[in-house]
Amino acid sequence: MRDPYEVLGVPRGASAAAIKSAYRKLAKKHHPDNNKNDPKAAARFSEVNSANEIIGDEDKRKQFDRGEIDAEGKPRFQGFGGGPGGGRAGGPGGFESYTFRTGGGPGGMGGGAGFEDILNSMFGGAARGGRPGGSGRTFEFDTGGIGLDLDLNVAMTVSLEESVKGGEKRVRLPTGKELNVKIPAGVTAGQQIRLKGQGETAPGHPPGDLLITVSIAPHPFFKVEGSDLRLDLPITLYEAVLGGKVRVPTLGSAVELSIPKNTSSGRTFRLKGKGLPKPGGTGDLFVSARIILPDGNDSELEALMQKWRDGHPYNPRSDFG
Repeated sequence: MRDPYEVLGVPRGASAAAIKSAYRKLAKKHHPDNNKNDPKAAARFSEVNSANEIIGDEDKRKQFDRGEIDAEGKPRFQGFGGGPGGGRAGGPGGFESYTFRTGGGPGGMGGGAGFEDILNSMFGGAARGGRPGGSGRTFEFDTGGIGLDLDLNVAMTVSLEESVKGGEKRVRLPTGKELNVKIPAGVTAGQQIRLKGQGETAPGHPPGDLLITVSIAPHPFFKVEGSDLRLDLPITLYEAVLGGKVRVPTLGSAVELSIPKNTSSGRTFRLKGKGLPKPGGTGDLFVSARIILPDGNDSELEALMQKWRDGHPYNPRSDFG
C-alpha cells in the first residue's frame, strides 16, 4: 500500500483535524455508491479507509512515524539488538517471532537456513542419515515430533458495505504473493477467514493455512452500535421549521424521510430494518436531525431572526435554572 499521508494528500505534520477532514472528503468522493459506473472506486475507497486507519489513529500514527509499523499496520522488523535475523515478524511484547523451515541447503543461521541445518550445526551433524562435517550433503534430522508453525497471519480491512454484502478483495501476503479473497456476507470485526493450504511450505510437511483477521473501516456517515446504525442528517433551517421530505442514505438504496414541522436539532427518527444483519432479523437505522445554517453572513436571515426574536421570545434553557 502507498504511504498513508500520500493517499490522504496531507503532509506528515498535518493536524488530526486536517487528516480527518481530508479523509471525509476522499471517502465521500470515492464511495462506491457515488461511483457505480467506476469499477476501481471500491479499491480507492478501501485504500482511503486503510490510510485513515493508520494516521487517523493517534497511537498507530506515532508507530508509523517511528518506523515501527508499515503502511498496512504490520510490524516492521526491529531485530534483537544485533542478534541474527530472519523469519517472520509479529511476536508478542514487541519481539519478532520466527518460524524455522525444514529443508534447504547447507549453511549457518543466516541466509534462509533450514531447521535441520541449524540443529545439525548445533549437534555436529549427528543427524539421521548424515555424518559429521558432511559438507555438500543434505542431512535429514529426526525432529522427534517437533511441529512447524507454517500458518500465516495477515490483517484485512473491509468497508462497512463489504462486511454486509460480501465481495472480493485482493490481499498481499508477507511472502509477496497476492490472493483474491472472497469476503463472506455478514463478516464481523475480529472474525478470521481461513484459507487452507495458503500458508508457508516446508519439505516433508503439509502447507500451513492463511488466517485473515478482518477489521471494518470507519464509515464516513454511519456509526455502528451493535446491529444498529446511527446517522447525523443535516437539514436546513426552513426544513426544520416548515417540514418536508429529505433523502436519507442507507446501506442499500436511499429512502425518503418526512421531517415534521418544528423539528428541533437532535430529534431522532428510527428507520426499522435499515441496520446490520443479526440473528433472526436486521437492526435499525437511527437518524438524528442536525440543523445547518448557510455558510457566511446572511443579512436577510439576520433581520428576519431579529424581528422574530422580538415578537416571539422563548428560552429553551429554562430548565437549567
